[in-house]
Amino acid sequence: MFLLFVDVLKRFKAIKWTIADIRGISMMVVPLTPLLKKDEIFLWTDECQKSFDKLKIFLTEALLLSQPVLGIEFMIFTNASLNGLGSALMQYGKVISYASRQIKLHERNYPTHDLELVTIVLTLKIWRHYLYGEKCHIF
Repeated sequence: MFLLFVDVLKRFKAIKWTIADIRGISMMVVPLTPLLKKDEIFLWTDECQKSFDKLKIFLTEALLLSQPVLGIEFMIFTNASLNGLGSALMQYGKVISYASRQIKLHERNYPTHDLELVTIVLTLKIWRHYLYGEKCHIF
């Protein structure tokens, strides 16, 4: 799922992450991955907390996210695949926020253009508080 976002953001030159950065992130989330599995006991350890803190710092550092400026048009970049849906809200070429989710079981049967529309609807629902009354372009 994370690689989907990296693809979206790199395509529009919003970030300049290297393969080493992506590998570093994948290693950061290793302790967190078992917590998402079905029928597993959710046990939050010190190792999970350290991993979560590292990931949070990496994804929210000043170089990646910026504050929105109201009155200036927004750009929304979306992407959909059979693995997940992803989108990035941008302004002045800087990322304001990003969102993603895995596709649901019944959505695996959707054609590609329907998955793209699901991504747009998801995006507009999540960021409606930013976009209400503002001009935006969806790509």
